[in-house]
Amino acid sequence: MSHDAPMTDRPYWIEGKDRPSRWLITCDHATNRVPDWVGGGDLGIAPDDMARHIAFDVGAAGLASRLAALMEAPAIFSDFSRLVIDPNRGEDDPTLLMRLYDGTVIPANKLADAAEREQRLDRLHRPYHGALEHLAARHPDRCICAIHSFTRQLRGRPPRPWQVGILYSHADARLGPAMVAACRDNGWITGENQPYDGHLQGDSINRHALAQGRPNLLIEVRNDLIATSEGQQIWAERLASVIVQVLADSGL
Repeated sequence: MSHDAPMTDRPYWIEGKDRPSRWLITCDHATNRVPDWVGGGDLGIAPDDMARHIAFDVGAAGLASRLAALMEAPAIFSDFSRLVIDPNRGEDDPTLLMRLYDGTVIPANKLADAAEREQRLDRLHRPYHGALEHLAARHPDRCICAIHSFTRQLRGRPPRPWQVGILYSHADARLGPAMVAACRDNGWITGENQPYDGHLQGDSINRHALAQGRPNLLIEVRNDLIATSEGQQIWAERLASVIVQVLADSGL
């Protein structure tokens, strides 16, 4: 991204670029920002909907920032709503531009054509992934830790019991199961590939970790636990030492 790009149109930001850790912390769904050039900055849904989990991962940016600082790791954050275009989806994924999400219709996406999709890819999705890969390549033994959050309850569904979910791919189980065990040893109600499956072709971990053989973790924290600065700090402190120990124990 050019440093001349206006702050209101930046597709990402980076914290601690030169921090020494092997770990790179990523936050794919950091904000609910809609650029002015997309529907005049409005997707056509209510402010209450833009403030909930369908538009971004509530609390994830604050958690990722604090975690990265504690681990002396660089961190990268997307700066556009997942409803504008989802950076945690491959370019050919049918859910890249969601038209309906958890009961909410997204009017600005309902009529989005191929040209609109390409513009959003070119101005947001591709710059974010280009910067992520550049940052990942700065360390020869890079490990990637993706931070997400999940809602306690989807509309019409039962409440989710987990505090934390550890997601990993069947293609790389070097760290995931050990992280699950470590979280459970700490007494946290931990889902293993819950509330989502850990393998999604073309997602960020697939693209920047699995494809290059980089050790990786994907951590989901229930968003009501990290909705405040205090909660974000508590969970950053809890997770940081566990992540570092799991990697050390792996011998990778």
